[in-house]
Amino acid sequence: MEKEPIKDSLKQSATTTISPIENVLALAKKGNLSHLPNFILDWIEQNSSDFFSIWDDRGNGQYFSKAVEKTLGFKPDELIGKSYRDMILPEELDYIKKQFSKDTFTNQTFNVHIINFDQKYIWCECKLAKIKDPSTGKVHYVGTTRDITDKKETEEMMIRSEKMSIAGQLAAGIAHEIRNPLTSIKGFLQLLQAGVNRKDVYYKIMIDEIEKMETITSELLFISKPLTDNKKQESINQMIQDVMELLKPQAKLKNVILETNGNENYIYCDKSQIKQVLINIIKNAIEAMEEAGKISVSIDELESDVRIDISDEGPGIDEEVIHKLGEPFFTTKQQGTGLGLMITKQLLQRHNASLEILQNPIKGSTFRIIFPK
Repeated sequence: MEKEPIKDSLKQSATTTISPIENVLALAKKGNLSHLPNFILDWIEQNSSDFFSIWDDRGNGQYFSKAVEKTLGFKPDELIGKSYRDMILPEELDYIKKQFSKDTFTNQTFNVHIINFDQKYIWCECKLAKIKDPSTGKVHYVGTTRDITDKKETEEMMIRSEKMSIAGQLAAGIAHEIRNPLTSIKGFLQLLQAGVNRKDVYYKIMIDEIEKMETITSELLFISKPLTDNKKQESINQMIQDVMELLKPQAKLKNVILETNGNENYIYCDKSQIKQVLINIIKNAIEAMEEAGKISVSIDELESDVRIDISDEGPGIDEEVIHKLGEPFFTTKQQGTGLGLMITKQLLQRHNASLEILQNPIKGSTFRIIFPK
């Protein structure tokens, strides 16, 4: 028996109290969403890398396409009525709830961990649209979801590679910075060995020098570790301060002064990822400086966002090059990989943040990071 044409079905529903969304759901469950033959619809379902879903305003699943079984291992019927709260990694729930509660929520893309049939969390990209039923006023969420585990693993591998490359490039400046305190400590130990009386003063100086070395090596070890994915409220000022401590030795080698200004501000982020962003941009600014000068990092809090401006006094960036920055393997540096800014943009996308590159009026460039409040 041939399928009933969808337009005829919709005509019939107009005489009932069934809403358009409910009608689509009913038709979807019957597989009556197109004039295409069943074998073509089945082929699309079986070969699609995305699955389609509809959720009610409480976050309970109303419909799942057959492709969900390929992605998550569950049959569509097993997920009907299930809350998204039971499917998403608990650590990511607070962020998702905040986004859903916003009046401005319409369309958004999330990268989240979703539990599969084997009780393992896999990386998924979810595109959600908020739709209000015109006849009932009910809110529904319609979305597509795809498994991006392979993509994430490739990204993580590139980030680890770039992090280790940065650690290697910073090693020369850090070795120089550590050697000076070691020389001081050695001298004071020799004085103490000779029996001098000002022990308390020397002990204090040695402790201060050791703490300097500890700060630098801690930050170097921090960037060598794999990136985490643990978002919470973090101090922007503290993250900038930590990064500057790490990059001061390299800046000193090029006679560049690092300075920061701005009131205390907090953003919801993963500290290791945003530190990596700051390292990439400030390190690039130091390398761009051909003469002695200053790099300033300022924080501005506006009505809808928080901005971090990183301004250098280098030669600036040509207008025709600016739009290419961030493309894979495009670089203006002789020894550059072209991955630093690409990774920076990827990390910012994970935080719904963006990067703007501006030309300064007199000389140099400003890299502006914009975080939504």
